[in-house]
Amino acid sequence: MKEFSEYIIYVDESGDHGLKTIDPCYPVFVLVFCIFKKDDYVHKVVPLLQNFKFKHFGHDQVILHETDIRRDRGDFTHLKSKQMKTDFLNELTEIIENVPFTVIGLVIKKELYLQRYKTPENPYHIALRYGLERVTYFLNRQTTKTHVVVEKRGKVEDDELELEFRRICDGENYFQKPLAYELVFADKKSNSAGLQLADLVARPIGLHILKPEQENRAFEIISKKLYRNGRGNSNGYGLKCFP
Repeated sequence: MKEFSEYIIYVDESGDHGLKTIDPCYPVFVLVFCIFKKDDYVHKVVPLLQNFKFKHFGHDQVILHETDIRRDRGDFTHLKSKQMKTDFLNELTEIIENVPFTVIGLVIKKELYLQRYKTPENPYHIALRYGLERVTYFLNRQTTKTHVVVEKRGKVEDDELELEFRRICDGENYFQKPLAYELVFADKKSNSAGLQLADLVARPIGLHILKPEQENRAFEIISKKLYRNGRGNSNGYGLKCFP
């Protein structure tokens, strides 16, 4: 039996997981799991993103960060021309559309969550548990070790996350069985194609939940990659809102 899974999972977030102060403009916390077959990742995903970076920047060391792109800052200051930014985003969206991967998105509606629960958990931990359970369905409960890559956030947050991750994998999950996942922390400056794609898909999912009637081309593309059950339904599977 193989020691490692043929899949690799990259996880990123959108929004603040804190509950003390809630941004009225973005009162949700989103956690996304992007699931790649390693063969696709190596031969399709990474080369496409590298070629994109070489074309637009002349090198491949730029980190594609959604907030920086949206705000035209850092390496993306040259996108202040509307046409240049449109072309850049269209090409990036086309890459996301064409590369093969599956998305599982968890959205915590923070205000509603606080209203319903007197002793709320950390939204990140709730989303992590729901996400790992759905990844387990996607992988058909395989028992080979699958690595889950997350971005470092700080020693306290990382220690808490690792503890919660271990609890879930030790049996505190829907299946009440051990899950064969291993957590990998990546530095914020890590030039990981998987983490960058996870970062790019997280906010469009949050915006879709907040303003479903608003045009959201990015989500239209992402929605085709959401994990679905056998009947083709992504609701509750590839995209879950809580509560």
